[in-house]
Amino acid sequence: MYPSPPNGLMAATPAPPTEAGHRLRSPLGLSRAVAALLGAVIVSDVVALAAGAHLRSEFAGLGGTLPFDPGPAIRAENLYGMAGGLQALALLATAVVFIIWFHRVRVNAEVFDAGLQPMRPGWAIGAWFIPFGNFWLPRRVAGGVWAASAQTNPDGSWRKVSHAPLDLWWTLWVVATLFSQVASRIYAGSELPSEVRDAVTMVMAADALDVAAAVLAILFVRKLTRMQGERAALGATPLSAPSPAGPAPV
Repeated sequence: MYPSPPNGLMAATPAPPTEAGHRLRSPLGLSRAVAALLGAVIVSDVVALAAGAHLRSEFAGLGGTLPFDPGPAIRAENLYGMAGGLQALALLATAVVFIIWFHRVRVNAEVFDAGLQPMRPGWAIGAWFIPFGNFWLPRRVAGGVWAASAQTNPDGSWRKVSHAPLDLWWTLWVVATLFSQVASRIYAGSELPSEVRDAVTMVMAADALDVAAAVLAILFVRKLTRMQGERAALGATPLSAPSPAGPAPV
């Protein structure tokens, strides 16, 4: 049962448990923690952008060949490495709490309408750890959760909610993740000052994409949490609710 739905609606009588024993549990507290941690990710990315700009400036006056005075460049690289460590810590903490929240909303979706779910609740966790599959399996899970959370209006009629917050976040997250992996490998293999400057520029672009993805993730988390609060306030799915029009969620 939701103690207080995010949109101020009165909490509904808890829906009966599913065959697997699932009950509704509010994701509100977890969503706030996820949003706060995503804010920390944004801050760490901004710090990394500043450190990257400093590193590029240290290499700006250097030629494309060695030797050169390594002192300022080494200090700038060390600072950049510390910023990268801060990013990693923020990302790890955020990933843990986000997956817990994601599993919570997936279990709630099982109560709302198990028939709209293309994958079992456990995939809300496991899908993130499958190489290559983690670029599309969690999106399938999220699509079912989104559909069930936006299922009905108070009168039992079908309500369509745009997938834009989900699709925009997911697309940018995938792009940012892949671009970051490529940029990081190029930076790790750079040696000459000109190579370092170019590689840092790519990593900074990846960090900028990550900031945008984190902002969209906050919007997605807040929207889905609010939708579940509204859906929970309706109680069990009205028997008069028609079947949804259009293709099944993906």
